[in-house]
Amino acid sequence: MKYLLQAKLWKRGNTYILRSEINRTHYYGHTKNLNDRLKRHNGGKVRSTKAKRPWGLIYSEKFETKSEAYQRELFFKSIDGYRFLKQNKII
Repeated sequence: MKYLLQAKLWKRGNTYILRSEINRTHYYGHTKNLNDRLKRHNGGKVRSTKAKRPWGLIYSEKFETKSEAYQRELFFKSIDGYRFLKQNKII
């Protein structure tokens, strides 16, 4: 039973949106550990977000698999995803 629980936790994923407190730009990503990933962004460990720190989490969704989280990230980066985020006043 313990093995199945660990396997299920390993597969989970999160899609997230960050907003820079410096210039209000957004960053879209996916991860298995959201808290750790946010610390890495704000700690300057992520090259693409290092210059625009600090970052605040403005939105996240949970998924059963990392693949589902990645697909949602790609949707957010599309024009339809942008419209969805604007219509729902997320960004």
